[in-house]
Amino acid sequence: MSYRSFAAMGALALMLAAALAGQTPGAAPKPKAKSSAVPRTPDGHPDLQGVWTNATITPMERPAAMAGKATLTDAEAVALEKNAENELAKVDGASEHPLLAAAGSNGTGGYNVLFIDRGSEFARVDGVKRTSLIVDPPDGKVPPITPEARQRMSRTVPIGRYDSVKDRPLAERCLLGFGSTSGPPMLPVLYNNNYQIVQTPDNVMILVEMVHDARIVRINGKHPGPEVRQWLGDSIGHWEGDTLVVDTTNFTSQTRFRGASENLHVIERFTRTDANTILYRVTVDDPTTFSKIWTMEYPFAATEGPIYEYACHEGNYALTDILGGARKADSETGRK
Repeated sequence: MSYRSFAAMGALALMLAAALAGQTPGAAPKPKAKSSAVPRTPDGHPDLQGVWTNATITPMERPAAMAGKATLTDAEAVALEKNAENELAKVDGASEHPLLAAAGSNGTGGYNVLFIDRGSEFARVDGVKRTSLIVDPPDGKVPPITPEARQRMSRTVPIGRYDSVKDRPLAERCLLGFGSTSGPPMLPVLYNNNYQIVQTPDNVMILVEMVHDARIVRINGKHPGPEVRQWLGDSIGHWEGDTLVVDTTNFTSQTRFRGASENLHVIERFTRTDANTILYRVTVDDPTTFSKIWTMEYPFAATEGPIYEYACHEGNYALTDILGGARKADSETGRK
């Protein structure tokens, strides 16, 4: 789907904040002693294999209405989850709604509740529900961007340009899923929040439901030189006790997670805490874009498979129509 779906997530966060009208951040906790409560592979490492979902209504950034409040009581969470459910139900049969406006489909009702699968609960970590995925900085906000990043973004092709297929966002072109669902970092989005992990002693494969991306993590590997650039970056991993640590660099300059450059460096930590949960902790670093390093943390829950093929371009007439409509508009402007 298009970049508009990413904007829709912002609308959902605003809806969530309207309904309301510490976690210690920083470096990852020290790995815990090996636990016998989680399944293990023959080589002794925790078995991360299976189908997982990170769907949650917890927004990436903490809404202003929850400022200074990192967690919710269960009673607060239940009330807010019910409010969010009621607000989402208003989308059905509507042609005008903040969610539809953010998705670029006001007047058409392009989305309905059946189409949306963003989860129904706040993310629970260490027994409590969180108000933001970001845990560091403590305010739950993405750090300010640098002057260099601001200047770089000013030179970026505007999102409303339709001169060429290459002017359109990566998700619209079915190259990557929108909203960094493919990662890294792997963020929950409006729907299709499922992942399948296959694990061997030498490699870990993460299959992303959206756009059917597959990321290969080479255990104890080495990054290639800077001349090698990939959509999903280059991922290498190693074990720290029972935690799989994945280090990703070598992104392209077009991936641009939150405006990041090709210098983006992402460190993910996968810790299987029980039979049904992987705790995912991810740190984002790009000194040419963000004024400081920042970290998110949230669970991946076991879910039923299989993951079906996401044939993004199959029967896809949208991109042809988008560019065709732009050419039609150009001709109308020319006649005027």
